[in-house]
Amino acid sequence: MAQKTNSSDRIKWVEANPRILDRVIEMAWEDRTPFEAIEAQFGLAEKDVIDIMRRNMKPSSFRMWRERVSGRATKHRSLRGFSVSTHKCDRQKHISGNKYKK
Repeated sequence: MAQKTNSSDRIKWVEANPRILDRVIEMAWEDRTPFEAIEAQFGLAEKDVIDIMRRNMKPSSFRMWRERVSGRATKHRSLRGFSVSTHKCDRQKHISGNKYKK
């Protein structure tokens, strides 16, 4: 039960910070960014990211995104082959608070 509260607190924190919300949505849209990277950087599990996307996108856009990422190997590190490398967004260096340098 405590874990659910922590999850909802993290979601509220992300949605209260527009720059962080934009970054989470951008990372979720990127095909090469796995959900594990979002979890490592922001502490959001895959279900939290799905909830954020559902609440902050138009229904048709959410459905299109969900269809695209469901079961996609590049969005799940455990399903990835070794041939898929990491990708650095061209705006990555301009985002403050980024814990990971690529």
